[in-house]
Amino acid sequence: MKQTQPEYIEKGVRYMMCNCGAYISVGETAINVVCGTCTNMRMMSKFPELHEDKKKRESTGRPAGWHFMAEFVDKDGNVFHKGEEQPDLKGTLSPTKIKPKKKPAKRRSKEEILLARHKKKKEVLKKAKKRVNDKIKRK
Repeated sequence: MKQTQPEYIEKGVRYMMCNCGAYISVGETAINVVCGTCTNMRMMSKFPELHEDKKKRESTGRPAGWHFMAEFVDKDGNVFHKGEEQPDLKGTLSPTKIKPKKKPAKRRSKEEILLARHKKKKEVLKKAKKRVNDKIKRK
């Protein structure tokens, strides 16, 4: 068999190039090489059932931390005390009102900060100029 891939020898170690361009150290009798990444890619394309995407978790409609609340009533009327369902109280209480989460403040870039600072300085100078002009007019 004839070798089809480029190779080189460095410090007594023989290296051959994979189809993707990566060099792998090989033995003296090797005539072909495939790297681990290419092997994985081939395996995944041949056996798609091995790498099926995991199903995403479905939301229950309950807020985060509901099981830590002293009392929580979901929209179906189920009553929970510290996360444990109380079937005998089902439908006796109105659903717990959920407060919306506050979104974190948006981070500003350096440029935006500098522009805001410049704008503030201009306003201060404008007010100072107006005060000086008013004093001159009064005299």
